[in-house]
Amino acid sequence: MLLESVNYPDDLRKLSVDELKVLATEIRDFIIKTVSKTGGHLASSLGAVELTLALHYVFDTPKDKLVWDVGHQTYAHKIITGRKDRFHTLRQYGGISGFPKVEESIYDTFNVGHAGTSISAALGMALARDLAKSQENIIAIIGDGSLSCGIAYEGLDNAGYIDTDLIVVVNDNNMSISPSLGSISAYLSKKMSGPVYNKLRDEIEKLITTLPLPHEPALKLARKIEESMKFFSPGLLFEELGFKYFGPLDGHKLEDLIKIFNNVKKIKGSIVVHVVTKKGKGYKPAEENPSLFHGIGKFDIESGKPLKSTKNKSCSSIFGDKVVDLMSKNPNVVAITAAMLIGTGLQKAKDIYPDRVFDVGIAEQHATTMAGGLAMKGYKPIVAIYSTFLQRAYDQIIHDIALQKLPVVFAIDRAGIVGDDGETHQGVFDISYLRCVPNMVISAPKDPKELEQLLEFATKYEDGPFAIRYPRGFCEEFDEKFVLDRIEIGRWQKLTDGKDLAILGVGNCVKTALNVSEKLKQKDISSSVFNALFIKPMDEDVLRSLSSYKAVITIEENVAIGGFGEGVAKFLFENGINVSFRQFALPDVFIEHGSQDILRQKYNLGVDYITSQSESLLINKGS
Repeated sequence: MLLESVNYPDDLRKLSVDELKVLATEIRDFIIKTVSKTGGHLASSLGAVELTLALHYVFDTPKDKLVWDVGHQTYAHKIITGRKDRFHTLRQYGGISGFPKVEESIYDTFNVGHAGTSISAALGMALARDLAKSQENIIAIIGDGSLSCGIAYEGLDNAGYIDTDLIVVVNDNNMSISPSLGSISAYLSKKMSGPVYNKLRDEIEKLITTLPLPHEPALKLARKIEESMKFFSPGLLFEELGFKYFGPLDGHKLEDLIKIFNNVKKIKGSIVVHVVTKKGKGYKPAEENPSLFHGIGKFDIESGKPLKSTKNKSCSSIFGDKVVDLMSKNPNVVAITAAMLIGTGLQKAKDIYPDRVFDVGIAEQHATTMAGGLAMKGYKPIVAIYSTFLQRAYDQIIHDIALQKLPVVFAIDRAGIVGDDGETHQGVFDISYLRCVPNMVISAPKDPKELEQLLEFATKYEDGPFAIRYPRGFCEEFDEKFVLDRIEIGRWQKLTDGKDLAILGVGNCVKTALNVSEKLKQKDISSSVFNALFIKPMDEDVLRSLSSYKAVITIEENVAIGGFGEGVAKFLFENGINVSFRQFALPDVFIEHGSQDILRQKYNLGVDYITSQSESLLINKGS
């Protein structure tokens, strides 16, 4: 196998183009076999194999800088940059990340996990190169829907204006191009990127500047000549932004990719190379269902079917079903998501009510303000966005929604420890960044029934924004005796009654609280467990009653700073409630990738650790 002899890009550059084609097939097989066991972002990475090989083949990496966007497309990149032998640890605790990570490899130039950042980061690197008077090439690779991000256009606009040497590769895996058009486009692009065409363009520019014409007519003449040379290019937008555009190219034809990259690296200024790839390329199930294989868990290679238990429904699925129910009852209920119809569970609602479910692409800021506009006109928008991505809309939450007290429902999926996607995806900041926003209600259901109840309640709430945070994965079922009868704003639920310790649990941590209570009971320590359904406003009646306990603990999957426990501690202090207190939350660090269970144990949110620390807290209180 060729792959056995390829460990770094230097090895790659010793191969012929025909050998690269064989290597591409071997890399695809390697990726499929590995991801079937680890899970990961399969479809995008399969589609970018030839593109990755061509980039490393032509450019002198790591001296030349490849700046990947999001990182969903970088598995081939990881394999040929020294991580092949560790690829089986992909997204596993202690293993390699599923995204580019500068701490992991010199070939990873920027940490990424959220879309749209590549052009801005690459422009910054290009400007740094210019200031240092060095010569390396800077290449941003953006695709997989990232051009729907506002920051991508901000970067394009600024880069085109500055016009420094920068190459932007647009990896388009949605456009369908017929073979004939693809061949013609490839031919024209190779010609237009070659020395003859560009020399002609430069000569025409020089000629126009010598003509005895006023500035405006000369500019119009230049534009007409340029447009006639470009024919009807799909790159008009990029040209208008100040880029030289080449494409579209078949992203799976190595000869064409290598030729054009060799040509464009000799051209000065800002350049866009548009390549068209197929998501899931080389693996039929992923080609036929790229959305499923965008981010998938373990799966059976032969059938392409996921290998996961279906005994319980996920929180996302329960949310999606309830949205359908609410839409059937109220024609004013609408839903918005940011390129996550399937992930958030809204696909079913979209199928049934296509005119009332809006997928805005990777544009969380726009999604939030658009929801404000809908709410202003009397509609009930439910904005379903993962916790880690909602961060991108923070100004809009404050300025456009909360300030105007608009009744927008924020369904915050993947709140808490997410797991294998690591630092960029852990939803551990939303309590902190929302608690400080005036007019904001924040809630966290402990079980499926409460999630449904909260959604129904939130769509009837008129006094401002209402956030509901819930975790990734299955919704934990509770004993019937713990089912909440009805929702009251700011009211908590007492689940067990004891006299020694009060345990306040948030969302999925309520189950942990009950398990801690049971373990303490075996040690003759009685405890009251509270389901802190509302993080803001808090139940002040319950908080005042905590003076009757020897100690109080809070449990949450959020960073401690600004978290629920911090709010409880502030209330106790300000109201002179003298009781021993301990907050169990996440530390002031970015949480790495690994399974949810492993990370909970590592960061002291496991039942055994909380039990022992609670016992110590009570012993110290007694002494």
